[in-house]
Formats: sequence, C-alpha cells, structure tokens
Amino acid sequence: MRRTQSEPKTVPHGQGATPEPEPARLEREYRRLEERLAALTEEVGRNDSLLRKTQERELLRAGSLTQLFERLIVGLRTSYQLDEVALILHDPQHEIRHLLSGDGVTAGEPPGVCFVDALMTVAPQLANLERPWLGPYRKADHELLVPGIAAPPGSLALIPLRRHEPLDGVLVFSSTDPQRFGPELASDFLAHLGLVAAICVENAVNRARLLRSGLTDFLTGFHNRRYLHARLREELARAQRARQALVCLMIDVDHFKRINDQYGHLAGDAVLREVAQRIDAEMRLSDTGARFGGDEFAMVLSHATILDGERVAARVLHAVREQPIAAGKGVEETVTLSIGVAAAKPGAGQRDYKVLAERLIAEADAALYRAKSAGRNRVATSPNVVA
Repeated sequence: MRRTQSEPKTVPHGQGATPEPEPARLEREYRRLEERLAALTEEVGRNDSLLRKTQERELLRAGSLTQLFERLIVGLRTSYQLDEVALILHDPQHEIRHLLSGDGVTAGEPPGVCFVDALMTVAPQLANLERPWLGPYRKADHELLVPGIAAPPGSLALIPLRRHEPLDGVLVFSSTDPQRFGPELASDFLAHLGLVAAICVENAVNRARLLRSGLTDFLTGFHNRRYLHARLREELARAQRARQALVCLMIDVDHFKRINDQYGHLAGDAVLREVAQRIDAEMRLSDTGARFGGDEFAMVLSHATILDGERVAARVLHAVREQPIAAGKGVEETVTLSIGVAAAKPGAGQRDYKVLAERLIAEADAALYRAKSAGRNRVATSPNVVA
C-alpha cells in the first residue's frame, strides 16, 4: 500500500534521530547530580550521626578521670582530624587535681588538660561564653588557650562545658586552616558535644569522690583513719588466732607548718603526697598505710615483731630524707620524720579489739612524741607490748 504524503516517515531510534537540545541535556545531568548529592549528603549525615553516638558512648563509658581526659583529647583530635584539642577546667578548690592522684597521676597535669582557679585568667571572654565560638586565632585573646603549640593555629572552636553556674570549663579545637572554623558554620553539634563532655566530667568526678570518700584520703590516695581502725581490728583478731604479734607505726612530718607557711598550702599538699608515696614504697603487700590526719601517717605491719617495726621505720625515715622534695618551682626541701613504734600481741581471752586497737595506737603515738621531744628526725620505740 502506497503511503500518502501526509503520513510521517518512521525513523529507527538512533539512526538520524533529532539530537536532544543542549539545555535539556544539562538540565537532566544537573538533576542526576543533584539526586546523587542528596544521597551522599544523607549518607554522610547517617555516618556523622553514628560517629557522634559512638563518641558519646565512648565518653560516657570512661571508667576514670584519666581515661575520660584521654578520650576527650586524643579521641576527638583523631576523630575530627584536628591539629590540637585542649581541655581547660575550672578547679578552684583543686579537687579534680587531688582526685587524679587516685588515678595514678602523681605530678603535673594530663597531656592537653589545664586546670585553672578562674577561667577569666586564661581568657576574659570565657566569662560570657554561652554558645560555641568559632573564628580566627588572635594571639591577644587566645594565646593562653593553646599553650605549648609550636606554631599558632589558623582558627579555633571554643566549646563551653556548662552544667551549672559558673562555667565548668572549655574544650578548645585548633586547626592550622584559617577557614576550618568560622562564624558561618553551624555549631549545634559542638554545643551538644560540650554538654555531653560536661556531663561526663561531672560523672567521673562524682565516681572518683565515691571511690575515695569512704575509706580513702582525699589528698594522698592513702587509706584514711576510718579504714585504718577497721583494718587494725581485723589484724588484731588474726594475730590472736595465729598467736602472733603485729606492729603499729605512727609517723609525723617534722616542721610541716613551716613548709606551709613559707611555700603555701599547695606546696604542702605536694610534700604530703610525695611522703605518702615514699612510705608506700617501703611497705609489704600485707601491710597497711594510712593518712591519720594532717601531717601524720600510720602503718600497720601484720605478722611482725617490734624489731621488724624498727627496721621498717628506719627504712621509711631514710627513704623520705634521702632525696629533697619539690616544694615549688625550683625549690626543694629536705623533709625528715619522727616515728613511733609499738607492738601488740593479743591474749587468748581478748575480745574487745576496738579497745585493743586504741591502746596500740596510743602506745605508738606516745613513742612518736618521745621522738619529737628528743629532737625529731628519729625513731622511738614503746617498751610496752599491748596484750
């Protein structure tokens, strides 16, 4: 059948087809890229959300102050590929610093962590820091916020840690890139991170308080007087059953008031911590050491004779006075002790271990004061065996 001229001519696809106009092709390509970008953005959002939740879990699971500080400094620096992360904490009573000694931090501050008595001394603008601040580094304003950095950063993020009034501290993110942190960037996540960090610090401090408040001395990490009395009663009962003796040492830091008056209480605290560590180094695993109060310490030596007590006392005396103790920047003091030694050997009919413990401590304390009266820096022994 012959086609009429009005019938359109059929052209196979791809053979002589009319090419797609350039604007339409670009529009189609643009929409494809836009959809791909939306998909990638959604995926990044999911991954970022997962990262945030993972980090929060890691922070909240920190078992100690030391572990928490490491996860805040090292963990966040690694996760966000930052040049530096610093944590500045408001610690006016030096409580957190003292609690850290129970985590094994004996001197200085954990890397990246700075404790201050007042945040205003580091940067006056922190007093009004309600939300994260992002912007360029300015030496006049930010120098004390990034101590120890060889080259000044290009930009900073200052993230407030606030659970109560006043501000608890600030996280400082540093980047060499001047464009990394700017006021145009959204800061909601950083604000949330600051809240999580503040909660974690508060929880870690409270956990450390609970661990140490009942039976541990707040300053030195040694056991406290309450624990010593309980342990002494247990050791007296054990000594009675085994028909053995035990020994108590009462130890006093000579002229400690002079150290406090001359160098200040922080120096005095440092001296007491060092004395506690040197005493601890001379103890057996079965012995018990405690801070009895003030500048006075005590030791209980199980399964020991008065001669054993004198030997341990001599070692402790030597360990403390052998090397000077830092009492401030560039200042060292030779510290000596006065030590009293007393022994107990409970009789078969003894049952009131509380009274027996008090008598043993009183005998050791009397010997201690004889050592002090004789000129200090010596050991004195009680002639009486508590029975």
